[in-house]
Amino acid sequence: MAVWVPGIIFESVNMQDPACWRLAAYRARGGYQALQKIITQPLLPDAVIEEVKASGLRGRGGAGFPTGLKWSFMPKTACTKYIVCNTDEGEPGTFKDRDILTYNPHAVIEGMIIGGYAMGAQVGYNYIHGEIFELYERFEEALAEANEAGLLGDHILGADFSFRLYAHHGYGAYICGEETALIESIEGKKGQPRFRPPFPASVGLYGQPTTVNNTESFASIPFIIRDGAKTFLARGILNNGGTKLFSVSGHVSQPGNYEVSLGTPFADLLALAGGVKGDRPLKAVIPGGSSSPVLPGRIMMDLNMDYDAIAKAGSMLGSGAVIVIAEGTCMVKVLERLAYFYHEESCGQCTPCREGTGWLYRIIHRIEHGQGCLEDLLLLDTIGNNMAGRTICVLADAAVFPVRSFLKHFRDEFEYHIHHKDHIKQHDWPSFDR
Repeated sequence: MAVWVPGIIFESVNMQDPACWRLAAYRARGGYQALQKIITQPLLPDAVIEEVKASGLRGRGGAGFPTGLKWSFMPKTACTKYIVCNTDEGEPGTFKDRDILTYNPHAVIEGMIIGGYAMGAQVGYNYIHGEIFELYERFEEALAEANEAGLLGDHILGADFSFRLYAHHGYGAYICGEETALIESIEGKKGQPRFRPPFPASVGLYGQPTTVNNTESFASIPFIIRDGAKTFLARGILNNGGTKLFSVSGHVSQPGNYEVSLGTPFADLLALAGGVKGDRPLKAVIPGGSSSPVLPGRIMMDLNMDYDAIAKAGSMLGSGAVIVIAEGTCMVKVLERLAYFYHEESCGQCTPCREGTGWLYRIIHRIEHGQGCLEDLLLLDTIGNNMAGRTICVLADAAVFPVRSFLKHFRDEFEYHIHHKDHIKQHDWPSFDR
């Protein structure tokens, strides 16, 4: 998938150059200057964490938790500590981390080295989704370059600081993107979530303190340290520092990854992606990956793309995977496909999730195929209430959020399906145009 607008993550990256991901190209555009800065000044670990806090960087994997604050949870005690990069993106609509590893893997490596320095970790792992083996191989090559250049290993750049970094090829299961399931998977076990507490910051990989961050989060760190937190913060808005990669897919003319400042109007992002394909009216948008609640197009056109604005509207920015849905699309069919994904990807550990995701899919499937009844809508709500918040991880919640939001905003389509055994041809929006 192409990247159309370079920002902080893809600053000066010439994507037409097949060697743009190599160490030499990364260094030519200022790569590893941030690592040099913390070693030569030197910047104490706590100062690095404070700089990340001041940048306003929020976790790019979905939760949006402040990265610097998360780093400060790592205990100061002298023990083996780990940091883990989560490149296990597997949710429908997400594909930004793949482009980061394709075009700029050394930004992730440098960000993880700096994270290891700041948190006192000696070892790091990058957990790469099992279905993108070619990027695992590329990351391995980038690691070899960094090791050979003395950027990894013992006494990095001559300092009293050692850090080892490894790539770990995952198993292609969606649940392994959940941080404790990911940790279990690295340890060679079945990828299933752990009960919390204890949290990974206290008891993580191999029972030791561990911090897990998303690929885009680590790739943002070199810019923050090299150019300063204020510069990064100024590229976004208050409480939403920096730029953000948005993976725009669905009914748009130019699907791809677009890196824009947080706070950019959705209308501008849609225009960058070429607008709705075929000049059809915008019907709906899933703004943060398939687990985030859907919003009608008329609402999205008035929103800015930042964590707070999207949350206030009743959805989530999530991983920044924007799925655009054009007028004329059957929303029952869309929800059926989403429900099937979560039914297939439930790890089966918790009964409410294992059974509930199956019930959600089967009920929506029979509505879509003209066999539903009005009582099914109430049943979907009841099942959702018995799933959300009742499992070890949030996969059950992720399955319920779309169901609730589709019924909230497009209930008339489900009722039409039930009464007419067909889908609505055109939605009648009263005031769609801006």
